[in-house]
Amino acid sequence: MPSFDILSKVDPQTLDNAINTVKRELDTRYDLRGTNSTVEFDKKALTIKLSTEDHLKLDAILGILLERSSKQKVDVKSFDLSAEPVPSGKLLYRMVKVKQGIDRESAKKIVKLIKDSGLKVQPQIMDDMVRVTGKKIDDLQAVMAHVRGAELELPVQFDNMKS
Repeated sequence: MPSFDILSKVDPQTLDNAINTVKRELDTRYDLRGTNSTVEFDKKALTIKLSTEDHLKLDAILGILLERSSKQKVDVKSFDLSAEPVPSGKLLYRMVKVKQGIDRESAKKIVKLIKDSGLKVQPQIMDDMVRVTGKKIDDLQAVMAHVRGAELELPVQFDNMKS
């Protein structure tokens, strides 16, 4: 039976390239040059630490990060921007987490979305992804189009198409 997987992942190398361009821009941009502004990327924990002197510069660095990552084809929805800036001595820092995988609640929403579409497919939640199986490839392609058109809080990719 034909099937495919719905996942949400970010390529760490592409994200690292985007962060390196942010670091280069911090060194050349007039309002941020000479400040104690840094951007650090932890590949294992998938977190980005932004640190600077005040809120305006922190917002500017965050804007640069979002802009550069979108130019590198990293979806902005994959960043968890819920953490508030934390003061630490003279500096202010903010931790930005990168969402990897589909959590249980989002997977349930995707499954409900697929079932409500009325197509003859069977979605099932498997760890951090959703597998969709059906008898016809046309039904699977219709599900892909339906999920792409839906407003979800996280970016989705389609992988492992088998016929």
